[in-house]
Amino acid sequence: MNLVQLCEAGMLILFGISWPFNIIKSWKSRTAKGKSIAFEYLIVAGYLVGLAGKIIGWRTNGELAYSTWFYIADIVMVVTDVVLYYRNTALDKQRGK
Repeated sequence: MNLVQLCEAGMLILFGISWPFNIIKSWKSRTAKGKSIAFEYLIVAGYLVGLAGKIIGWRTNGELAYSTWFYIADIVMVVTDVVLYYRNTALDKQRGK
């Protein structure tokens, strides 16, 4: 792993550390108020573009970067929060909010 890959993995790890807190907050709050689904879709899109770059690099040079797995983990966490957003939106509607 070179320095560039190490820095990228560090960024993804640090971003990834924040998502479990967001997921827990979404789960416990049971409301979608204050959440921006557009923001979360943009985050997923950004991670997918980064992941596409890793896959292109892998197909080009035959080496899969370690940071690829962090992209996948972060995507899974954001998608989990997106699912919770829709659950919470349905709960808000049931409560008439």
